[in-house]
Amino acid sequence: MGAALLEIKGLTISFGGLVAVDGLDLAIGTGEIVGLIGPNGAGKTTVFNCVSRFYEPDRGTIRFKDRDITGARSHEIIRFGIARTFQNVELCRSMTTLENLLLGQHVVMRGGVIRDGLRLRGAGADEARATTRADEMIELLGLTDHRDRVVSVLPFRLQKLVELGRALVSKPALLLLDEPTAGADHRESQALADLIRRMRDRFDLSVLVVEHDMSFVMGLCDRLYVLNFGRRIAAGTPAQVRSDPVVIQAYLGEPEREVADA
Repeated sequence: MGAALLEIKGLTISFGGLVAVDGLDLAIGTGEIVGLIGPNGAGKTTVFNCVSRFYEPDRGTIRFKDRDITGARSHEIIRFGIARTFQNVELCRSMTTLENLLLGQHVVMRGGVIRDGLRLRGAGADEARATTRADEMIELLGLTDHRDRVVSVLPFRLQKLVELGRALVSKPALLLLDEPTAGADHRESQALADLIRRMRDRFDLSVLVVEHDMSFVMGLCDRLYVLNFGRRIAAGTPAQVRSDPVVIQAYLGEPEREVADA
């Protein structure tokens, strides 16, 4: 793997008496696509929320680009180079596709709210560059026909693409994808896997993906981590994970043949 871009050590967080994540160790190298899988309630999205600094872990450290971000504020994370999508699409639903992608760049633009709001020198140039980048992303994602449509009227699968575009325009080094295939059929899932690989190569990304679609993650990811009741029970290549008896029993259940097919 080489040097870790993201390194999590001993991550632990509880809600009341429930331990949601228990002593998790996880690392992602530059350019890797890594899957985080497990049954419902295993703690996968909680890990995302800790990395994004929406949650404060009880113990453990999170390092990104060799910087300890365990105590960082949530609004700082995107500036460090981490962007994410959500299980349930989180867009500004009254805005257009273009406006959402412009919003995705605002936090990493040089001007900031005050300069843009007062139209100080340089604000117009920043806005023009942001619009150009947004339009390039819209074309890349096949959303040109929906550029000026309010996102609330778009089908769910297109809203997911808009959300992906909003994350990518911030120029992240690490992209967190939470259930990207939700609402997609098999053909759409395979097309999405191809798109993620292209995005990884084009933008020099690392990707951490939470997903329940086993054929999707087995075909997409370089490595997998498996959680069960907040604890890591396995890690390795897709081939290693799908043949791990602990994983088969705890997560994949009896039909081992289905895992091999995936």
